[in-house]
Amino acid sequence: MSGIAQDWEPVVIRKKAPTAAARKDEKAVNAARRTGAEIETLKKSNAGTNRAASSGTSLNTRKLDEDTENLTHEKVPSELKRSIMQARLDKKLTQAQLAQMINEKPQIIQEYESGKAIPNQQIISKLERALGAKLRGKK
Repeated sequence: MSGIAQDWEPVVIRKKAPTAAARKDEKAVNAARRTGAEIETLKKSNAGTNRAASSGTSLNTRKLDEDTENLTHEKVPSELKRSIMQARLDKKLTQAQLAQMINEKPQIIQEYESGKAIPNQQIISKLERALGAKLRGKK
């Protein structure tokens, strides 16, 4: 039994030092207060304020205020909405069935037929393919 030896050196296991985020944690701050450690508090000068909103009117805001033009979104032209409705009725499809064919919501078809939608060329192309009709003007 001469080859076996015991090592009686003490092994000390310590936790890692806390990261910067952990040192700012409320628990860590309270623990430091209890132990009497030094705690530093800083007040940031413009923290929590929106400088852009509090400053004077910007150049863009003034231009918009001075602009007298009435800006509105482009709507579906009446001839397009009529042609969509006519082509759909010729195929004997409901709005929901047509919407399912082009993988859109039925509300989209309803908005196009009522003229409230903002024209999207991709959706109009899908409608043309599904209905087999040319809905837009001459290309």
